[in-house]
Amino acid sequence: MLRHIPFSLLFTAFTLLLCMIIVISISVGPMNISFSHSLQSSIQNILPTFMTPKIHDLPIHVELIIQQVRLPRTLLCLLIGAILGLCGAVMQGLFRNPLAEPGIIGVSSGAALGAALAIVFFAELKQDYPLFMDMAAVPIFAFLGGALTTIIVYKLGTSQFGTSVTVMLLAGVAISALSGAAIGYLNFIADDQMLRDLSLWSMGSLAGATWAGIGLAAITLISLLAFFMRQAMPLNALLLGEAEAIHLGVPVQSLKRKLILLTAVGVGVTVSLSGMIGFIGLVIPHLGRMLIGPDHRALLPFSAILGALLLTLADMFARVAVTPAELPVGIVTAIVGAPFFLYLLFSQKGRIV
Repeated sequence: MLRHIPFSLLFTAFTLLLCMIIVISISVGPMNISFSHSLQSSIQNILPTFMTPKIHDLPIHVELIIQQVRLPRTLLCLLIGAILGLCGAVMQGLFRNPLAEPGIIGVSSGAALGAALAIVFFAELKQDYPLFMDMAAVPIFAFLGGALTTIIVYKLGTSQFGTSVTVMLLAGVAISALSGAAIGYLNFIADDQMLRDLSLWSMGSLAGATWAGIGLAAITLISLLAFFMRQAMPLNALLLGEAEAIHLGVPVQSLKRKLILLTAVGVGVTVSLSGMIGFIGLVIPHLGRMLIGPDHRALLPFSAILGALLLTLADMFARVAVTPAELPVGIVTAIVGAPFFLYLLFSQKGRIV
């Protein structure tokens, strides 16, 4: 139904909806902040020079909560959701299967194990060099874990007859189990502070948002989107099959290596900043294809917008579901995504080989 609407109009509408959700997200939490205060703070941060003299100052406690907690968390949520949606769309296009997703095939588990190893082995450095831990050690180890897992799953699932999704899923299950066992051992030997940090990765949380993390996520998103958009036409060619793509002049093997490694970068950054948040990369590309079709030139940016929108809504629900406590957002996305995955399995029954 919505495919008849021009993409530019649909993209603009969802972008405006996302902007409205940002303002609402700032007002949602254990402490009630009015929509007008949330909107006023957003305007002051976007246009401080021109707009601030025309409106009243916010109460100090409201401004502190917005500036130090709500706004950073909302911005990180947008960026993480956009990266996950984008990487999910690329992975499904690369494997030519709607069941491919970083969490399901074990990439997120591998990245989480890498982050956990960095947390435990570099724990003594965190007090003296917290920026090194958050911006270098944890993201690099998470990327290495995600990249290694992606390569293993791809090698196991690929043969001269093509890529077997069944083998990929089974390999993902095995790698997730091994990663879970390794993380469990790290929990066993960790001290109290390590356990607290590790618990964030295992359940997924956006409560620890920092401006440095937001900067890292923003750079990652912009870089990935710029590269992936240049590969949109080759991804479209891959939908026809590898042999057809080769005949059209697409360097398939080189393209696969680049996309796999860059997807691992994106997943590694998200895991290092927010922990394991599953199913965003599974659900979002499907919604995108339902709304605008399979053309990656439109699907990739639209998946980023939808990912940001869905994760922000999930985080808003996580903040108020068990007030005054807070539900880990990874639990919320699993509640939404697991039934959707089961639906896909039943709908794809007989076609998964």
